[in-house]
Amino acid sequence: MSERITRRRALAALGASGIAGLAGCAGGNGGTGGEETTAGDGEMTTESGDMEGTTAGGSGGASGTVKIGVLQPVSGDLQYYGQQAIWGFSSGMAYKAGGSPQVAAETGTQTVSVGDVDYELLVRDTQFSADTAQSLATNLVTDEDVDLLFGCTSSGAATRVSQTVAKQAGVPLIIGPAASAAVTSESESCGENVFRTSENTAMDARSGGKYVAQESDVSRVYLFGADYSFGRAVVNNYEEVLTNEGVEIVGKRFVPRGYSEWEGLLDNAEEAGAEGIVGGFTVATLPNLFTSYLNGDYSYTIFGGLATEITNNVVGSLLQNQLGTPLTQEKLDGLGVGPFTTRYHWNQYDNEINSTFVEEYVNAYGKVPDLFTSGTFTAASAIVQAVEESGSTAGSDIASAMRGMTVADSPKGTDAYTFQEYNNQARSEMTVANVVPTADEWSDSWGAPIQPSEPVARISADETTIPSDGDGMNCSL
Repeated sequence: MSERITRRRALAALGASGIAGLAGCAGGNGGTGGEETTAGDGEMTTESGDMEGTTAGGSGGASGTVKIGVLQPVSGDLQYYGQQAIWGFSSGMAYKAGGSPQVAAETGTQTVSVGDVDYELLVRDTQFSADTAQSLATNLVTDEDVDLLFGCTSSGAATRVSQTVAKQAGVPLIIGPAASAAVTSESESCGENVFRTSENTAMDARSGGKYVAQESDVSRVYLFGADYSFGRAVVNNYEEVLTNEGVEIVGKRFVPRGYSEWEGLLDNAEEAGAEGIVGGFTVATLPNLFTSYLNGDYSYTIFGGLATEITNNVVGSLLQNQLGTPLTQEKLDGLGVGPFTTRYHWNQYDNEINSTFVEEYVNAYGKVPDLFTSGTFTAASAIVQAVEESGSTAGSDIASAMRGMTVADSPKGTDAYTFQEYNNQARSEMTVANVVPTADEWSDSWGAPIQPSEPVARISADETTIPSDGDGMNCSL
């Protein structure tokens, strides 16, 4: 009889070399998403007998406990990213249970019951660090014997956990809200047990690029992005989509996060004849870009993806400083800002599920659902659906049920997310919206002077993700 390899023994042997092999590559705040690990490419599997859970025959016949290791930043400057990820996940669990969200964005163990199944959430603080995420994930698998892993916010952390923990131990990983397209498009990080419901940078670019090419007069674009996995994914995907749509790329430039010397670069885009620019940045860089843009005299438009409340607050405050208060639509018209794609915002979808989600989320957390929350709601919804359909609480059975699944309940509506069989990335509709002043009805629960408008366009799920034979798709399961 061959010797069985358990997740504990596999990771005990591999953990140290995995950390050493990647330390300094991904970086504390995410880094790049395509490094190879010295821990090896071979997957070590765990037989279902080693995984906690109770199997019962028949759809919806499961009972017992599912242990989920939750990996999100719940402290530090970017704790709001982790908060909205957990709050969205909590809301998905609550919706399936027919109750209100109760899970707090804090470390420790919290339990949500849906029918006869207890979902035990072991929340750990990644501190937005790939090293920390890997260490915590290893502990959750080897010492806590979790059935599933859910997280991370940093794309570098998600890549690391996928390569060195989930794939090595055979433990299913539901990634979110990490957004680099490479996490589910590169062979090193994608896998049969690696899933993502959360929208990604390719979906931003493919949606926004198509809209700009087909619905605007912009024919020449300059691309800017942060010099790490997120920014490169934004730029590379916009370049592919825009080029395929006949839009000329007149230049592209990657800069470090926090870059502030924008005047010269924006002048370069003007001199190159750009009619639009893309900014593939987070809150660390966008305010500097917008400050220089608003203080200059440029003929082109800025477009990209609508961000979270944090970034909208910073950019909105800059607009108030520039245009004065109160901020009105008349002041925003003609600025050359937008439209932007949005993965999800609370006012983009009109359906019963979303209405319930928004109401319960605001009641529980005092804020409207934000950019990441639909994806993480859907992650929880998919897990519960997989347990009900498989009649099992074992991680391997849950993963099997999720492959190719159309998720019944999500904030984007019924059957709005479907896992692609070739890479386990869920595709869903995206919207395009303008920037408008925050409406009075949302001022108490959306702490930014600007918000997305009602949708000006919708991009169908079939058009938003990288196809199986598309450029940049190097995952074939």
